[in-house]
Amino acid sequence: MKIKFFGQDQRFYNIKKGSVMLNRISEQYIKELESSLKIGLVATIAKDGNSHITVLSTIQANTPTQMIVGQFTEGLSKKHFKTNNKVGFLVMSLQKELWTGKMDWTHEKKEGEEYEMYNRQPMFRYNTYFGIHTVHFFDLLEISNKENLNMTAIIFNAIKTTIGKGKFNKKYNHQILKPWAEKLLGKLDTLKFLSYIDDDGYPIIVPIIQAQAVNTGTIAFSNNPYNEQLAKLKTGTSVSILGMNLDLENVMVNGVFNGFKNTIAGKLGSVDIHQVYNSMPPKPRYIYSLLKSRELQHTNKNS
Repeated sequence: MKIKFFGQDQRFYNIKKGSVMLNRISEQYIKELESSLKIGLVATIAKDGNSHITVLSTIQANTPTQMIVGQFTEGLSKKHFKTNNKVGFLVMSLQKELWTGKMDWTHEKKEGEEYEMYNRQPMFRYNTYFGIHTVHFFDLLEISNKENLNMTAIIFNAIKTTIGKGKFNKKYNHQILKPWAEKLLGKLDTLKFLSYIDDDGYPIIVPIIQAQAVNTGTIAFSNNPYNEQLAKLKTGTSVSILGMNLDLENVMVNGVFNGFKNTIAGKLGSVDIHQVYNSMPPKPRYIYSLLKSRELQHTNKNS
């Protein structure tokens, strides 16, 4: 199948129901992805094989077949690049336009044309504390056409989730989400994204802005919009969920998907949180782990 951009053929592949994926980026998209005023997310694969979402708004296209990311802080995602080079990404513009895709990490540089380009940007040129110190390079495998975020469906399904999420409420004998994080993930205007490992072994990222924290350890969400991607989730699948506000304050959780169940508001799914990750400076790190919590409880019980 062929489509023309600016008079040149651009071949598509991996045609999904209702969407088409490209293996090259048009000049128009390259220009649009250059903006520093955007939300950029990457999903990597952790050592335990689960997905891990990171905010990396320096992501952009370098050429029609290559993506780059400028690194200015430390964190697990940059380590994951080197232990498993399969990466998923999502970019959202201020106009709520979306691109998603998959790519392979290939190498990094600490100098060169791309390094200079990043550090000439106002965000880093005049920043005393943070500058781009490493540029990561990726071979593009696929990128979606630009899509508008379906706000009408998101608002409708956020209301459904609010009505039906009580089905998943339960008591916990310990705190998992801190009150600030629970409030962030419970707000209707918080941006939320879910990631899981796709059938081809690459992580993908799906908007689930309708999702809401039910309590300190559970997140609920409807199966629409983006039901095609959410339909792939099977009970017991490991997922990660990132919540962030427009001040870029964010928190990421890992957990297990419990399946979609019928509620008074229609089908809703839930995730039991097993880990909580603080991805914000100055020290990105896991701040809660169910396994460590159980080990501590066992130690206290036998002491």
